[in-house]
Amino acid sequence: MTQETKSFEAAILSADFSSEDYCGTSYAAKLMGLSVATVQSLVEKGEIEAWKTLGGHRRIALNSINGYIAKHSPQRARADTDPKHRLRVLLVEDDEAACELYRLNFEEWNLPVDCTFMPSAIEALMDIASMKPDLLVTDLSMPGVDGMEMLKALKRNQNLADMQIVVISGLPAEAVAARGGIPEHAHLLKKPINFDWLQGYVSALVTANRKWRR
Repeated sequence: MTQETKSFEAAILSADFSSEDYCGTSYAAKLMGLSVATVQSLVEKGEIEAWKTLGGHRRIALNSINGYIAKHSPQRARADTDPKHRLRVLLVEDDEAACELYRLNFEEWNLPVDCTFMPSAIEALMDIASMKPDLLVTDLSMPGVDGMEMLKALKRNQNLADMQIVVISGLPAEAVAARGGIPEHAHLLKKPINFDWLQGYVSALVTANRKWRR
């Protein structure tokens, strides 16, 4: 039985468990200097400790990452796993091509960001309370529960009141407003995505995040 079979929900019941002690697969790959596929393989083999959320997304223990680096790549510096130094981003997008474009840009920026991708609003709603992302980037038009319904549900969660929101949509602003609009503090970007703007915005959040969590 590998470590991955342990549920994340069971893991968080541990008295010494902290939500700041884990990260997503993409960020783990960046810390370890490996591909996402290699990290997933290490998880499946039980060589690094991980859990799965109810939505089926891996959460990897940061101390396990450092243990693997110390054992297999001692020449590498210890991974900077201080939660003060990374921004938690949740990206909700059902289009695989768009997700790949996001991944490529986030990797190119080389910012200390732990980005989790989810293909549906319903999965995001299931995991977002435990993730507590600093930034939510979401499409509006998705099958089933769409982005508008998700944003309305999130308004009721006071624990996420400080979460920054960027909404990406092909709909004109008038159509978005006619459907109830987006949260007052959210940013609405039209498709195609302006990645230069998004990079500047994420960079500013990273800087503010470090100052706030000192």
